[in-house]
Amino acid sequence: MVNRLAYASRSHAPATSPRASSVATGDIAALRRGEIVINTRSHGFTGGAVTAQMGVPLCRADLWPLLTDYSRWTRYFPNITRSEELPAREPGVRRLYQVGEKSFFVMAAQVEIYLRVYEQSQRSIRFCLERGTFADFTAELTLQDWHDVTLLSYSVAATPLIPVPGFVIEQGMKRDLPSNMEQMRRVLLAS
Repeated sequence: MVNRLAYASRSHAPATSPRASSVATGDIAALRRGEIVINTRSHGFTGGAVTAQMGVPLCRADLWPLLTDYSRWTRYFPNITRSEELPAREPGVRRLYQVGEKSFFVMAAQVEIYLRVYEQSQRSIRFCLERGTFADFTAELTLQDWHDVTLLSYSVAATPLIPVPGFVIEQGMKRDLPSNMEQMRRVLLAS
């Protein structure tokens, strides 16, 4: 079982893709202690981008079917209230419909999003905006063998249609993603 579930945070220069990178030298010790490592970067004036990394003591072959059962994502991320797979429109590309709720200060917002999902077997899942309540949205979940665990990296870059400054979005992601990742790890380990 994973011990301490704290998180480490670092800010990095802007990136054009939400793609997760390999482990930064300074983050290795934090990941080995079971911490969630968060890296933020800017994403336009009204968007945010963040990458979270954690070790999961399961092999990729065991994690893959759990992560690609998209109806389970409501259990991984409490802000997602609905997650369902839609009929495919093209071969090899899955489609999702998700609904989420988020509070910003005294305002609550419900968002819905239709995503195209590109899977690279037991390596990565890339989510691309088809349409929804975002100006842009991309996310990528990658799995990598790392020491005696699987390194799970989840990167998100998004710009909502509601007029909220980017730093507010980025800070919200930075605040919420560690607990979401901890919840994901708990659910994965309990499966």
